[in-house]
Amino acid sequence: MRASIIGVGLIGGSIGLAARERLGAEVTGWDPSPAAVETACARGALDRGAGSLEAAVADAQVVFVAAPVGALAETVERVLRAIPPDCVVTDVGSTKRSVVAAVADPRFVGGHPLAGAETAGVEHARADLFQDAVWYLTPTETTTGTLFERLHRLLRELGAKPTAIDAATHDHMLAAVSHLPHVVANVLVAQAARALEDESEQLPATGPSFRDATRVAGANSAIWTDIYLANRDALIERIDDATRRLGEFRALLSAADADGVTAWNDAAREDRRRLLEAQLAGGTVHELRASVPNEPGVVARLALELGRAGVNITDMALYPAPNQAEGVVALWIAGDEPAERALALIAEQGFPVARA
Repeated sequence: MRASIIGVGLIGGSIGLAARERLGAEVTGWDPSPAAVETACARGALDRGAGSLEAAVADAQVVFVAAPVGALAETVERVLRAIPPDCVVTDVGSTKRSVVAAVADPRFVGGHPLAGAETAGVEHARADLFQDAVWYLTPTETTTGTLFERLHRLLRELGAKPTAIDAATHDHMLAAVSHLPHVVANVLVAQAARALEDESEQLPATGPSFRDATRVAGANSAIWTDIYLANRDALIERIDDATRRLGEFRALLSAADADGVTAWNDAAREDRRRLLEAQLAGGTVHELRASVPNEPGVVARLALELGRAGVNITDMALYPAPNQAEGVVALWIAGDEPAERALALIAEQGFPVARA
């Protein structure tokens, strides 16, 4: 496996370490900072650095673009102009709509690993960063099925859990579970800091609740300014909703409504429990086999339909027929109920499907 990393910071460097360690891949990389490439080579994240982006991807089978969100589309386009025809390209950006809309190429699959750390830079890269981490993929109707399968399998071998999702759903969901928490953390630390400026008010040392809630405050602006702006419409919706919810709780406090405050707090505990249970759900893995025509976008369409229904594909494989006109998609689905849902959804798409 020949892999190329464009942008060798924390995420790019961790991909390089994992690919070399777990796949035995030959990894070439490029970064606008020669010092980052030098550090990546010294740390073992790259086999070698290249003098240009084009040289780094010239013979790659898979390319990971780990550029800032604001530069993703332009960087991906450069990569696509320089790669071999059978190479798959993905990115690791925290927002997906802008890059997916800008790049119309069947070899590109938008991606976003839910992994990271408060520390940035390749010097903090780890080969186990993606172990058991959800890695979102945003294929489109034009995505080449065989390349999507290659990327899906490769990510599983890196230890991640690849999950198909459409770009708009990704961005609206991440606004709630990632981008808004960063905004709130920044507000909390700013509020506490202003309170400390009042010398007449002595505040105790910050407790664990404050430290946990503000762990992501002040995250790397070189990354997060682009994220906030790229997803600003979805983030504004979430900020407005959070403001409304704070107003509702303020009204309960103003009215000294003990029952209302208790119900509000209990509802939060129940919501958190359901979210965690959904994240940890597993079960028996079932193999399903669907017969599909050999047409562009079929595999991506299946993956997205299942992703929209909350069905995670644990693994997948393609078996083309000798005439290349059709083939079989094998899907491994975790859990009895999700497997039943997948059977029904695939049949609704008009494809013959059965358990293996």
